Amino acid sequence: MKRLLPALVLLCASAVFAQNSGFGPLDTTAPAGLTPDDIVKKMGARESEFAKVREDYGFRRTVKIQTLNDVNKIDGEYQMVADITFSKEGRQVENVVFAPQNTLERIIMSPSDVQDIERKLPFVLTAEDLPQYNIKYIGKQKIDELDTYVLSAEPKTLEKNQRYFQGKVYVDQQDFQIVLVNGKTVPDDLRRGHEDLHIPYTTYYEQIDGKYWFPTYTKGEGILHFAAQDGSIGEDVHVRSYVRYTNYKRFRSTIRLIYEGQDVTEGADKRKQEEQQKTPPQTAPPASNPPKQ
Repeated sequence: MKRLLPALVLLCASAVFAQNSGFGPLDTTAPAGLTPDDIVKKMGARESEFAKVREDYGFRRTVKIQTLNDVNKIDGEYQMVADITFSKEGRQVENVVFAPQNTLERIIMSPSDVQDIERKLPFVLTAEDLPQYNIKYIGKQKIDELDTYVLSAEPKTLEKNQRYFQGKVYVDQQDFQIVLVNGKTVPDDLRRGHEDLHIPYTTYYEQIDGKYWFPTYTKGEGILHFAAQDGSIGEDVHVRSYVRYTNYKRFRSTIRLIYEGQDVTEGADKRKQEEQQKTPPQTAPPASNPPKQ
């Protein structure tokens, strides 16, 4: 996110999260029957499966970013609702269905914010991604009715023009898939006059198809600290962000149907798509807040 000044200055943020009773105490004892490496490997394999499956799903993404004044009243807002669907050729396409006038005056979104919304907030940590991260086992923790393993993740190196997650990853002990993440995207640009810093966030996941956990809700909140520049006065801006992922529908199948040497999957996929379009959309319930950092 950027601030409009004689020279554009990007936003910095720190998150403010509330303690939630749905999170049990953290148990730092070693896992039973598994090593931390076993947990990481199982998670990576499961996340790789999910990443491939998710490519076949369309969904609706609702984005809302707000600035708040000194009395916590909204004084600017950006909204966009887009449907992620598939073209006749099977390519994923984005169709904007709602985009009211942007009333943000103290900040604007940067290209990295857009990239994070599309790719990093709905975080997936596949086996292919694991070599890029330092993963550490923290312990076990109950989230509502779920028993989870808690891991910390941070990138080993920061490659130019690449975005990474840094924070905590909560992995379901039964499915070995991510059910919650709490952290931020990195790197931040700390150069004066070119700052590009991002607010921490939490993403919640739900089991949509009875097998895999899909991201359904992201919330970020923080105070953005603007440094003074060119004689201007520095300013703190309170920002909230919300992203919801709803109406998941499977439009493609990774299984190909071959009959007498010909691929007949297209017809089956089309019939499946027509059936799913008749199904009422699934909307994620309100999510609870993460534990206090």
